Amino acid sequence: SGLPVDGRLASLFGVLVLLVIIGYITSPDNFVTGSNLDTVLRQAAPSGVVAVGMTFVIISAGIDLSVGSVIGLASVWLTTLATQSYGPFVMVVCGLAVGLVAGLVNGVLIAYGRMVPFIATLAMYISAKGLAEFLSNKQTQVVRDQDFLDFFRGSFLGIPTLVWILIVVVVVGWVVLNRTTFGRRTFAVGGNPEATRLA
Repeated sequence: SGLPVDGRLASLFGVLVLLVIIGYITSPDNFVTGSNLDTVLRQAAPSGVVAVGMTFVIISAGIDLSVGSVIGLASVWLTTLATQSYGPFVMVVCGLAVGLVAGLVNGVLIAYGRMVPFIATLAMYISAKGLAEFLSNKQTQVVRDQDFLDFFRGSFLGIPTLVWILIVVVVVGWVVLNRTTFGRRTFAVGGNPEATRLA
């Protein structure tokens, strides 16, 4: 049903080309510049990292509505003044830990609690959003740790650090999905969960 994979990829590429053309027409002096490309890459990198994780969810025929609020909660948690006082390494670990715990709770509820993914992740969405607002007191969080800012705003070989992180995540995600037993099982679950369970 629908377009074949090659057709869908061609359609997406066509949309990208169209957006580039529109951007150039509307702002010819600023669109095709190194600074604008740097900005676009920096802004797109976090979404790209999330997209890698969501690829696993989608391939397994799942759904996760909580991604946005979990990212918000992780961001709030790692930028609280208490967390920042321990330095950039602890900040990053805390952010990753929040995402790990939220994902684990979702997974346990769905796999062992037999909850519908839509309901489980919707509950997590609401909970994470509420907790983030409570921790931040609905105020904008400001990162004051200069080492944290310098690292994530920096570049290596002319490429933003955030983009390097995205590249690493994409490569690891591709290897796990295509070269490991876990990846093959992920495809199998998405194709036929009952057959996979009986295998």
